[in-house]
Amino acid sequence: MTDELDLRAYDFDLPGDRIAQYAVEPRHAAKLLVNAPDEAPRDASMWDLPEVLLARYGQPPLLVVNDTRVVPARLLANKPSGGRVELLLEHPFGAHGASLTGHTVLYKSSKPLRAGQTLALQGGGDVHVADILGDGRARVDLSGAATLHELLDRVGHVPLPPYIRGGVDQPELDRPRYQCAWARQPGAVAAPTAGLHFSPELLAKLDAAGIARAAVTLHVGPGTFLPVRSDDLRGHRVAAERYELSEQTAEAIAKARASGRQVVAVGTTVTRALEHAAALAEGGPPRPGHGWADLTILPGHRFAIVQGLVTNFHLPRSSLLVLLCAFWGRQRVLAAYQAAVQRGYRFYSYGDAGFFG
Repeated sequence: MTDELDLRAYDFDLPGDRIAQYAVEPRHAAKLLVNAPDEAPRDASMWDLPEVLLARYGQPPLLVVNDTRVVPARLLANKPSGGRVELLLEHPFGAHGASLTGHTVLYKSSKPLRAGQTLALQGGGDVHVADILGDGRARVDLSGAATLHELLDRVGHVPLPPYIRGGVDQPELDRPRYQCAWARQPGAVAAPTAGLHFSPELLAKLDAAGIARAAVTLHVGPGTFLPVRSDDLRGHRVAAERYELSEQTAEAIAKARASGRQVVAVGTTVTRALEHAAALAEGGPPRPGHGWADLTILPGHRFAIVQGLVTNFHLPRSSLLVLLCAFWGRQRVLAAYQAAVQRGYRFYSYGDAGFFG
């Protein structure tokens, strides 16, 4: 096994105070670490992104964004004994649409759940445990509202990752902020965080610079963020996530490629969706379609679509960091991360961003 395939080679030291607990305002005030070939990382801000892209490529690239919408899919409940249970819907509005039944959840409880149990939702409603699936997962039926949309809107919590305030959300703050400005299609349980830096003002500035945007939908699931448990990266697979590539976006990408314009992905989720679609097309222009993106990007992957990447700073030893290193090179990425730590950049979901291209 080479170093490139050894999970331990994707580690770095990160002081705890570098983990962002709140997002900056306005959105475009986040820092941007600019990385270009054969150049030292330089400091900028997200507000500078149009100038960064034009300087790097000499022409307006095509930005591709993820228009998934984060669902308040974290539920708090109590057992009849009073014991607290936390549940996270894995695929809200997935195969079951807006149905209240047949949902797979990840759960946390002091003692394992049992099939047949009924839990009381905090805020009103019930959770009936239909089946235990193992590894902290269960299949449940929900009640307490006419539709899943209504139930989650009333009692659901923003599924913040545990490194942000212990995962405890502040609804009035996090519901609007842990959501991209272009979010449209409900179904994600985590935000495509690179998109959190785009304000209406920045979008207008990009438009004025002639930088077009296209959207793909990839509903971010918990599998993206689960720990990599194999030191040999070939033993890890990122869980499949639902995606949709529209005819309009496929055409925009084909036109950009034909005219020599670069395709810049806003986030690793966009990268995964586009490279999955390219793999289905056997390296040709991605075709419109929908399904489950099950591509795990490892070192050695030949990127067929994505030529630039705007992304947040990821956890050590994570599949997202491995993806970025596969794109940009492990040593260069880790050097950029070291510079970000030294210069006070904020890490993870509510943190700052880097441009690699």
